[in-house]
Amino acid sequence: MAFLHKLSKASSLAGASLIRRLSNVPDNTVYGGPKPQTPNQRVTLNQLRQKYKKGEPITMVTAYDYPSAVHLDTAGIDICLVGDSASMVVHGHDTTLPITLYEMLVHCRAVARGAERPLLVGDLPFGTYETSTSQAVDTAVRILKEGGMDAIKLEGGSPSRITAAKAIVEAGIAVIGHVGLTPQAISVLGGFRPQGKNVASAVKVVETAMALQEAGCFSVVLECVPAPVAAAATSALQIPTIGIGAGPFCSGQVLVYHDLLGMLQHPHHAKVTPKFCKQFARVGDVINKALLEYKEEVTNGSFPGPSHTPYKMNPKDVNGFSKELQRLGLDDAASAANEAAVEPEKMNMVNTGSN
Repeated sequence: MAFLHKLSKASSLAGASLIRRLSNVPDNTVYGGPKPQTPNQRVTLNQLRQKYKKGEPITMVTAYDYPSAVHLDTAGIDICLVGDSASMVVHGHDTTLPITLYEMLVHCRAVARGAERPLLVGDLPFGTYETSTSQAVDTAVRILKEGGMDAIKLEGGSPSRITAAKAIVEAGIAVIGHVGLTPQAISVLGGFRPQGKNVASAVKVVETAMALQEAGCFSVVLECVPAPVAAAATSALQIPTIGIGAGPFCSGQVLVYHDLLGMLQHPHHAKVTPKFCKQFARVGDVINKALLEYKEEVTNGSFPGPSHTPYKMNPKDVNGFSKELQRLGLDDAASAANEAAVEPEKMNMVNTGSN
């Protein structure tokens, strides 16, 4: 009985821990349940709706791994998107098309371990939701169950995508829509081209966004559209719009972690870094400088010095170690050990100016 009591208690604790991490926990529950969310717990859809109603801008950043997720968490970003742009930014492809569901799940799990506060949204990668609503729902379920996400994002506004979005919502999964430039559709768009630049295209952006709202999406990303189009869509919708290259008239903004930090300063990334991205830092320059300094210090022998050689043997053990090496016939190794024991002390004396 005692064992069963402990098992029941452990199960209850595990269940409570899981519930606290879910984004869609209601603020008020009928049968008790979890307490209302606090600022230090996961951002919920209700909290995002409240920000939207108050006209407070929503912040979203695309990240792909544990360290970047921790940074987003520390900064208090509202939404962390695990984007299929990992295909380009992390894996070095020219488009988002090659990344697989397996790879996306790896990124999702890493981010979920690092970001405890932001709402977590995982992209459905190309080829995993277009065939049928069943395929779309199955993929969305995996993003939540195996990836640890709170919601999913899917691209496009064709009738089949609208149907897929509706089916996923009806399966109990929160969905963000994505219109304008939809990178997965570059085959028909003819490349990464802005959308909504003429009347017909602009109207289509607004109508598609409205259709996604009707399907049950809780937000819509507007990518690479003129500011008047984004403003019109934001006005027409009753859910938040998240702009990326869409000007200042959206309910919130999203940028890629590596882009906004100016992290990757090399030809490939310059090729795929969008015009609309502001680099709030040039971290890539700092990284390059640090690597060059590391290479130089290793090459000239100044690293590692005494301060970065922290593990010591006392003289008695050094002497015993040397004698044991000599007994084994390893005289050169014994000499090397003795010299290594003395060298850091010499270097330390030189660095401190001692005689």
